[in-house]
Amino acid sequence: MNLNILNEIPPLSDKDCFHVVERYKTEFTYPLHQHREYEINFIEHGKGLKRTVGDNIQYTGDYDLILISGERLEHVWEQGDCTSPMIREITIQFSPDLLPTCLLEKNQFNTIRKMLVKAEHGVAFQLNTIMRVYNLIDTIAKEEKEFEQFLRLLKLLHKLSLAQNSISLASSSFAHAERNTESRRVCKVKDFINQNYTKELSLNKLSQMVGMSPVAFSRFFKLRTGKTLSNYIIDIRLGYASRMLVDSNKTISEICFECGFNNLSNFNRIFKKKKNMTPKLFRAHYRKNKSTI
Repeated sequence: MNLNILNEIPPLSDKDCFHVVERYKTEFTYPLHQHREYEINFIEHGKGLKRTVGDNIQYTGDYDLILISGERLEHVWEQGDCTSPMIREITIQFSPDLLPTCLLEKNQFNTIRKMLVKAEHGVAFQLNTIMRVYNLIDTIAKEEKEFEQFLRLLKLLHKLSLAQNSISLASSSFAHAERNTESRRVCKVKDFINQNYTKELSLNKLSQMVGMSPVAFSRFFKLRTGKTLSNYIIDIRLGYASRMLVDSNKTISEICFECGFNNLSNFNRIFKKKKNMTPKLFRAHYRKNKSTI
């Protein structure tokens, strides 16, 4: 008996551009799953639902809108603290082939391409963005003419790609996600961190790699990535630790030291601060939601 993630096969034929389904429900019972298809998922009146995308676990507000483009990015919605008598869910799934590389490389699709790369981690949209696209999502769900649906889907993707405050969910090292196109120096440092995250990593050593002073490199890295170097290293280590908690039977202590943390208490404290739960609870949450195959 092996514990595995359910590989969902959506009802999307080779001749369909996309699949749209609108549901009204009182509870979420579908298990932790992943799929090749890109997915936009909108939920209304779902305050308190427990949403898991990769190693990101959050309780949703009354409205929730996410985009997932990661083929191996597991996700699930659970009842959590939600007591709503009628939850509305609209799910739009479409094949990656719908937007081939030759199209995404055109100038008109530049923002959509960047958004889909970001969505390999899962992307959550803020309430102001949700309100701007609410009517469009509602129309897509109710539109009977399939070509009109398709045009509105493209418009929805474009509007979402212009959102300035979307939030990346799963960490790169957990989601198996490729990085966005970045400067050569940032790529060099990130590659080194990913290959040496188990070892001690110092600002002096990393700055020397790219021929910059520690102070200048620290500012440069924060500007290009939105994170301080120390926070980035912690997030990478936590991503690998989260993946090991899910995919291995190693003890928490073993995982702690194998992922570059040199103190178990410190690891537990940082993990709880970043993930809002202890490593033990995180592992239990995933094992509870995995399907038995």
